[in-house]
Amino acid sequence: MKENAVKAAISAAVGAACAYLGELAVPVIVLSCVMLIDYCSGLVKAWATGSISSRTGVIGILKKVGYLAVVATGMAVDWIVKYGITAMGANFEVDFIFALPVIIWLVINECISILENVAECGAPVPDFLMKAIGKIKDKVEEDNNDHN
Repeated sequence: MKENAVKAAISAAVGAACAYLGELAVPVIVLSCVMLIDYCSGLVKAWATGSISSRTGVIGILKKVGYLAVVATGMAVDWIVKYGITAMGANFEVDFIFALPVIIWLVINECISILENVAECGAPVPDFLMKAIGKIKDKVEEDNNDHN
């Protein structure tokens, strides 16, 4: 019985998030997954290097919460811009001008951090992968600067 209640609660939460986030649901889920993987890989790195610290762990969690606050701020700016343009009588078809680039940028940074953590643990990380992610990050930043 409890198992079904937990499944129902998780399904309801995911459904509500998807309904609320719309097109941002998948990018936010991807961001959440890479944040979790980055946190875990950071813990493994800290354990492997003998530098594990609860203070550092809490700071890492707070940083991840900060990422979500930045995404929420981007979503709020998107909403207010769309609302303002629509209130002036214009048709505005784009939903996420700010939140989506923020999410992409954060996912890329988390991927870089994951690779760095894994490399510091001694696992081989293909150089071409680090370079490719770095180029994607540079391109996202360049495109974002071009639009400002």
